[in-house]
Amino acid sequence: MARELSNPPELHPAPGFSHVATADGTRVVHLAGQLGLNPDFSLAADDLHGQTVQAMQNVEVALRAAGAGWDDVVRRTIYTVDPTAYEVITQAIDEVTGGAAHPAQTIVGITGLAVPGCLIEIECTAVLG
Repeated sequence: MARELSNPPELHPAPGFSHVATADGTRVVHLAGQLGLNPDFSLAADDLHGQTVQAMQNVEVALRAAGAGWDDVVRRTIYTVDPTAYEVITQAIDEVTGGAAHPAQTIVGITGLAVPGCLIEIECTAVLG
């Protein structure tokens, strides 16, 4: 699979994401949104950073189960109660991904999630060759 990320110079800078992700492949993997929950369904942390780290670790587990990795992800959607905290979110993502190139991404501000206390949910789409 070939994934190409780009940021057209006519668009604003992209801190922590790419404006465009193009992929050639034969298999598309859609991951359900992952929360900052431990395997026992308890909150991993009470803060956005800690929950983001756990949500991304959960995404990583799901990617591996599909035979995919960070370089296969072409789209990431983040739902959070604190959408302006993108620096905190990006730092936590980089900690888990090892600084892998960021795919196309949208951060959506929400009033709450299905599990009380959760601050963020992250879903991804990956393409495999």
